[in-house]
Amino acid sequence: MECHICRRTTDSFTDEKTGIVYYHCLECDCMCKSPDCYQPLSEQKSRYDLHDNNAEDEGYRAYFQRFLDFVLPHAKGVEHALDFGCGRSTLLSDILNSMNIRCDYYDPIYHPDTLSHSKKYDLIASTEVFEHLHHPKEIFSQLVNMLNPGGTIAIQTQFHPGDRAQFRQWYYHKDPTHIVFFSVKTFHKLASAYGCCMVADNGKNIVILQKERS
Repeated sequence: MECHICRRTTDSFTDEKTGIVYYHCLECDCMCKSPDCYQPLSEQKSRYDLHDNNAEDEGYRAYFQRFLDFVLPHAKGVEHALDFGCGRSTLLSDILNSMNIRCDYYDPIYHPDTLSHSKKYDLIASTEVFEHLHHPKEIFSQLVNMLNPGGTIAIQTQFHPGDRAQFRQWYYHKDPTHIVFFSVKTFHKLASAYGCCMVADNGKNIVILQKERS
């Protein structure tokens, strides 16, 4: 199978407990499940509806605040932002708006009519989204096109452990809606392919990339 990111031929391995086949690209380090596991949005929604993302919950607010505390020092001159794949809640957008950063939000299931490809942003944030994407390279390209020159993309998704034995024990791929898994190396490849540079990563689950100024 071709890699979702760099189109190189991948190696495959099987999780003996589930029988799921995974594909690993040795060029960009992307891992993904067999396309047989990909679910339409209607099936994914039934799982997302179980999430109790209460905007009044202090732990949920702290979760987004930690993300912003890491991201915002690396994103200069942010006036207009987008929360891409926000889910049912608009909490991240609300927090940014309270900081005098105008923030739009979009989600293909819960807020499907809020995205305008003609708008340009200084910051696009995407938390716990990229592991769900059937076509991550294409989505990344779309997001870069929606950035102003020098704009920032901040992505949160758990980095896979790399070692296949550890990967089999990793909790993150056991969610049936999680189908694509990244490392920092994968995001370096995406960045270089679409005119971005890597600004920072936290070694765990956040990368910050900046669109080059033309």
